[in-house]
Amino acid sequence: MRPDTSASRRKGKTPQRRPPLPAPGTSGSQHKTPRRSGVPQLPGSPRKRKFRPGTRALMEIRKYQKSTDLLLRKAPFSRLVREVCQKFSRESLKWQVYALLAIQEAAEAFLVLLLSDANLCAIHAKRVTLFPRDIQLARRIRGVDSL
Repeated sequence: MRPDTSASRRKGKTPQRRPPLPAPGTSGSQHKTPRRSGVPQLPGSPRKRKFRPGTRALMEIRKYQKSTDLLLRKAPFSRLVREVCQKFSRESLKWQVYALLAIQEAAEAFLVLLLSDANLCAIHAKRVTLFPRDIQLARRIRGVDSL
């Protein structure tokens, strides 16, 4: 039977420490750190961090779930509401700011709930990608198909 070498390896030599870097201004110029690419990096600029696929999306999801502010810009939404209002009325109607904000809040709440229902439809189909047919199914189940 062979002796257990893994245990003896663990209790063996202590790891060697690297020598400390020379202080700036001293004559330690022969010790240079190798660069990974040919592009010189500025000493004060940090390296750009590369996230794994999907990590950035999860960070954005957490960010928007924590916040309570509106997701759509106010000016484009207000222009859209005024344009739709002009199609139904011959005269130009004036809107209060709080009325536009109330409509935008309701529209965003509706869209978020619709997309979460559509996401459940995609998960039920064993997918992670949201397809248009998921949104159509969620609208049909809700009874909003006539819009």
